Amino acid sequence: MTSVQLNDPEKSLSETLSSVAKTIQGERITLRHLLHLIGEQGLLVFCMFLTIPFLLPVSIPGISTVFGLVITLIGVGVALNRVPWLPRPLMDKAIDTAHLIPALERGAHLFARLDSLIRPRMLALTHGATVNRFNGLLLIAGAILLMVPLGLIPFSNTLPALAILCLAAGMLQRDGLFVALGYVTMVGTGVYFSALVLGALMAGHGLSQMLSAIVLF
Repeated sequence: MTSVQLNDPEKSLSETLSSVAKTIQGERITLRHLLHLIGEQGLLVFCMFLTIPFLLPVSIPGISTVFGLVITLIGVGVALNRVPWLPRPLMDKAIDTAHLIPALERGAHLFARLDSLIRPRMLALTHGATVNRFNGLLLIAGAILLMVPLGLIPFSNTLPALAILCLAAGMLQRDGLFVALGYVTMVGTGVYFSALVLGALMAGHGLSQMLSAIVLF
């Protein structure tokens, strides 16, 4: 089990991303090594870090399931108020640095804007065992939606990633406004995925009726 705690950050996320991008060496890097580079910033920062490829126009093949599983385990840890178990095969999963480093550099510019907006407020949404449990469950829900294999459909990865980012940033910096934005984005994500499912069912029903008409004809 990883011994990293859910601590408040000492540096801004943009500073952390820039530092990690400059430190990475080699053609591939494991999630374990990435967590080690992030260091004392904590698991919520790591959770935010894992949303970057889904918020920017960069492609890192085959990561939605892996990153989603890690975010799910972090969400379980938040909900249970304990450091989560991160399985060795998952943490030893390697990704190409050629795709990762540009994502980190673009993420640093993106989060530099976020750093100037986020601050402690609306503390009722960031304190207390019940609130933390609820927020952790929403992280899990967002991660599960992130893992749904709909990467070719617009916003199917972006919406849950944005919800996860807002929740994690809000909890980390005690900013209830960002947590509330996470709630709203999760609701919007649920509506969007429900619409996709409904559309698929209606399309399937229409196709079935068309095939039946052809057979009868």
